[in-house]
Amino acid sequence: MSDVFKALAHPVRRDVLRVLRDGPQSAGDLAARFPVSKPTMSGHFTILKEAGLVTAERHGTTIVYRLNVTVADEALGWLLELVGSGQRADEED
Repeated sequence: MSDVFKALAHPVRRDVLRVLRDGPQSAGDLAARFPVSKPTMSGHFTILKEAGLVTAERHGTTIVYRLNVTVADEALGWLLELVGSGQRADEED
């Protein structure tokens, strides 16, 4: 789970995930949306892949990224559980 939170810590990576909610995108199309270099975007893609938040599929020379909804749902569930647990502790005081 720590890889997921590391990946979510950067605003560009969070924005990539928002874009991928609407469907798969090629690396080039994603990179064109952000004011950073292609090597920097490649590093962001690597971190997202290592966290399991995206999957990558090669089509010839093009890499297409997809949101891995299962891992994103797990992270969200963990966060909600954490927040929910904190609220219950406050209510008991």
